[in-house]
Amino acid sequence: MKWRRRKKMQQRLVEAAAWGEVGRVARLLRKGADPNAAGPDGTTPLYRASVQDRADNVRTLVAAGADPNVESGTGDEGLPLCAAACWGHVAVVRELLAGGADPDLREDDGSGRTAIEWASAGGHHDTLELLSAGRT
Repeated sequence: MKWRRRKKMQQRLVEAAAWGEVGRVARLLRKGADPNAAGPDGTTPLYRASVQDRADNVRTLVAAGADPNVESGTGDEGLPLCAAACWGHVAVVRELLAGGADPDLREDDGSGRTAIEWASAGGHHDTLELLSAGRT
């Protein structure tokens, strides 16, 4: 696939992950869009779906191989799980944890907050409980 076409497809996937129906996300993945590749602005599809509370799209991206432990953006974004925890998106947190997201992983290359810290700071008790479940 040509570079220009791939770049456009990645941008479409990032947009669809945030605002599109799950069928559109699945079609773009079948056409060859990379679930781990960032769009032209550095945002990954999984991060965008997580921020926008799109659990169905998160599930589809994770099933296609999106890594929930990869940071997105160029400094103003971060880990998908931290984004979902920050906003209290319980269904997205559940999908990310099922996909292998690490609730103890710190953003900003290890110097930032964890998802648990974000949920606590935001007062999202249901999210915090979910993130803490199974921990000793």
